[in-house]
Amino acid sequence: MSTAQAPARPAPTKKLNFYKGDPGMWSWVAHRISGVAIFFFLFVHVLDTSLVTVSPESYNAVIDTYKTPIVGLMEIGLVALVLFHALNGLRIVLVDFWSKGAKYQRQMLWTILAIWVVVFAAATARLLFLLFEHL
Repeated sequence: MSTAQAPARPAPTKKLNFYKGDPGMWSWVAHRISGVAIFFFLFVHVLDTSLVTVSPESYNAVIDTYKTPIVGLMEIGLVALVLFHALNGLRIVLVDFWSKGAKYQRQMLWTILAIWVVVFAAATARLLFLLFEHL
């Protein structure tokens, strides 16, 4: 009789499945984030404009803080957010109300992203041109 045993099996490794999503999911996430960011901007805009009724000096002080390069970059970011949110909103409307929308939703996503890149690049170039023209 042989007392030889089969080789020991290695312990099973736990395979981690990490869902990376598809472009539609990331579009959904970006649409929500851009919507919240635009809402926050509008909320701050209403608050700082309402300072005029409280104290014109406070209003002027707040507006002066907006004349910094960081706020200028944030305004460029706001343009990017509004443009993406608008274009993706049109895509969502087409997916919901066009009979073939769901079939072509992926192609429409890539189309709106291409349009977004072109229009945002042109808008950014124009904003930078205006910025350096005034320096």
